[in-house]
Amino acid sequence: MELKTAKLAASTTLHCLTGCTIGETLGLTVGVSLGWNPISIALFATVLAFISGFSLTLIPLTLQRGHKVVEALKLVWVGEVVSIGAMEVAMNGVDYLIGGMTSGSIFIPYFWVALGISIIAGYLAGYPVNYYMLERGIKTKCH
Repeated sequence: MELKTAKLAASTTLHCLTGCTIGETLGLTVGVSLGWNPISIALFATVLAFISGFSLTLIPLTLQRGHKVVEALKLVWVGEVVSIGAMEVAMNGVDYLIGGMTSGSIFIPYFWVALGISIIAGYLAGYPVNYYMLERGIKTKCH
């Protein structure tokens, strides 16, 4: 394992996880508060995670680096979809298995414990995916 790629994968994964966590937290909070079933909560949280994850990547590319939105999307499309997808599968799966999605209330500490553990699972799922993509030039550091 090359140290430079390992550090870049750690940084890229953390950046991606930040976007996922924003959407995931919002989705879980809304879904649990409204009493939705776990599948609806997971789907809603995943959609929001993709929106927030892509936003955290596209905003700097368009505003700071001057890329057009379509051009920026072409730069990050595959890497972001695969990375966010891996994280979301892990995060929603762990949250469901631990019981955060079915806790019934966001005011129960268990909801937040499950979310915290799912965030760790998301990082652990995303890191090897990002490392692999960076090592093979599929994903570039563009954040």
